[in-house]
Amino acid sequence: MTLEETPGQEPMPETSDSSSAGSATGCSRTQSAGKALQELLVSSQRRGCLTAGVYESAKLMNVDPDTVAFCVLAADEEDEGDIALQIHFTLIQAFCCDNDINILRVSGMERLAAVLGEGPQDNAEPRDLHCILVTNPHTGSWKSQGLAEVATYCEESRCNNQWVPYVALQAR
Repeated sequence: MTLEETPGQEPMPETSDSSSAGSATGCSRTQSAGKALQELLVSSQRRGCLTAGVYESAKLMNVDPDTVAFCVLAADEEDEGDIALQIHFTLIQAFCCDNDINILRVSGMERLAAVLGEGPQDNAEPRDLHCILVTNPHTGSWKSQGLAEVATYCEESRCNNQWVPYVALQAR
């Protein structure tokens, strides 16, 4: 049973006026969040405040969850059938919810890799970008406009019953 199927709740009818205005606003808001996410990832990587990889992220969250400021779970359509990855995502999402860490689901692995400067390397296995954590070390008071914008997007999405917000990164 999903939230939509909960007894006693009727779906809100969409009028042509509200759906067109809402979708335009939602689309620009999502694009704005995608741009802010890209800026956040680039600045975090420069500062050394980025942890990439499902296992590396799980280790960090187990050792020091208080340093984690934000979590990105990235997968494309072909990854949706990877049961092990989906189980990891479920566990990471549960941990983030328990520790009040904002989560954002992202598609567009190719664009994500480009943003982080990952390219095809000779004889090297590509870095796992399915889970990326942005950390905020205890030593400094780092403030990021991108982090604030993405956190606001996550909060607004939760207010609209989208518990794990989604952004599609567009290839350039």
